[in-house]
Amino acid sequence: MDLAGATVIVTGSSSGIGAACVRLLAAKGCNVVVNYARSADAAAAVADECRGLGAQAIAVRADVSNDADCRRLVAAAMDEWGRLDGLVNNAGTTKFCEHADLDGLSAEDFHAIYAVNVVGPYQMSRAAAAVMERGAIVNIASMAGVIGTGSSIAYAASKGALNTMTLSLARVLGPGIRVNAVCPGFVQGEWLRTGYGTERYDSIREQLTEVNPLGAPGKPEDMAEVAVWFLEGAGKVTGEVMMVDAGNHLVGRAPLKAR
Repeated sequence: MDLAGATVIVTGSSSGIGAACVRLLAAKGCNVVVNYARSADAAAAVADECRGLGAQAIAVRADVSNDADCRRLVAAAMDEWGRLDGLVNNAGTTKFCEHADLDGLSAEDFHAIYAVNVVGPYQMSRAAAAVMERGAIVNIASMAGVIGTGSSIAYAASKGALNTMTLSLARVLGPGIRVNAVCPGFVQGEWLRTGYGTERYDSIREQLTEVNPLGAPGKPEDMAEVAVWFLEGAGKVTGEVMMVDAGNHLVGRAPLKAR
């Protein structure tokens, strides 16, 4: 896909991996839709950054767990540019809960997490596929969904479901639309620092840096590079679930401890 002049929606792009994606897309001349659910000021700032890179950008509020919002988000892109070439399903949520604490998660927690992490990407993909003649969809999943780790069991299960859904969508949306997933490992940034707390975050990052074949865990920009490659290149790749974790899946599964 030639990204110059193309249009791409990135959900949850006011910060983190999503913001890194829209910045990289903008630098390549792509029209971008910066989506947010609550962080209006942050989304506006990211959209301004994208315009500063020479791209056209709009910020649109939409909760991906709401189907009407998903359809409205796609309609906003079509109204602005008359085309949609790509979708990055990045919006996600979790509840930080130790896996051994089985009483720490309720059915309501699972429903809330699945609504954003699984139902949201499905609804966005359905809305996008209705107007996208040719293009690509990239789901930002997680290594948690591959090896059962991460912020909580509910989060890991939701990302495992997203990986499976990637395969299903890839089968039914070809040949015009490719569907792939990126599975980040531990990603350096404020989301995990806030969730784990600074002491545990720093401890995990240090331990991973010691054991990962590629050293330090990735940053949002590293994940964005792979997501954008799935859009821009990878012309004959669909149904791929790519692990992007500095090689951590090659080492043992011993739990990381706070030091």
